[in-house]
Amino acid sequence: MTSATCRSLGFPSGFRCLGIRLAVAAAIVLPLGVIGAHAEDMKVTIDNFTFAPAELKVKVGDTVTWTNHDDIPHTVVSAGKFRSKTMDTDNDFSFTFTTAGDYKYFCSLHPHMTGMIKVE
Repeated sequence: MTSATCRSLGFPSGFRCLGIRLAVAAAIVLPLGVIGAHAEDMKVTIDNFTFAPAELKVKVGDTVTWTNHDDIPHTVVSAGKFRSKTMDTDNDFSFTFTTAGDYKYFCSLHPHMTGMIKVE
């Protein structure tokens, strides 16, 4: 921003407009960072006594939603981390992952049903 522009905005002639330049730069750059930091909603389907996908990679801050498409109730349990209520057909359960790590989970009603969420 030139000195003439600063004067036209009502600032004294010796004012270097540094604060305005920084504000303009921040207004341009900051929204770009926010776009890249958007958390995602990921989906896991429960169908035919399986979790699909069985393994899912997500980022810290992402939310995973499990939806039961079976005619049989199911749960989603990761010992000590999260536990859904019993989900009937078309019910869902969501969990937001705030810590990196591997989260093994299973259906407490059908323990052979297992899955893994890898949080980076």
